[in-house]
Amino acid sequence: QVLVVESGGGSVQPGASLRLSCLVTGLKIEDYAMGWFRQAPDSQREFVSSVTFMGGTTEYAASVKGRFTIYKDDARNTVYLQMSSLKPEDTARYYCAVHGGRGSFDDPALFNYWGQGTQVTVSS
Repeated sequence: QVLVVESGGGSVQPGASLRLSCLVTGLKIEDYAMGWFRQAPDSQREFVSSVTFMGGTTEYAASVKGRFTIYKDDARNTVYLQMSSLKPEDTARYYCAVHGGRGSFDDPALFNYWGQGTQVTVSS
C-alpha cells in the first residue's frame, strides 16, 4: 500500500518561508517523478512544481518560480518544497503526488498517489 503524507504547512505572514515535507511509503521515490500541487477554495487543483525520478530536472509554475524550490531525499523517501517570499495568493492546500510514469509532470491526472494535503495560509 502506498501512502503519501504531507506536513509542514501553517499560517504565516507575507514574506515568510515554509518548508513542506512529503513522506512516501510503499514505493521508492527514487524510481518516480514527484509533484506538488495546490488547491485554493473554489479553485481547481494547480501545478506547483515537479522533480524527475533522477532528481535532475525540476519544473515550476510561473507564479512560484524563483521563490519555491523542490528537492528530494531518496534515503528518507521524502520530497520537500521550500517556499520563500510567501504571498497571500499562495494560500491553498498543498498536495504531494507520485507520477504515474508517462506524460507531462504538470497534469494532476497523470499522478497516481496523493496525500491528504497540508494547509498553507499567508496573511497579515
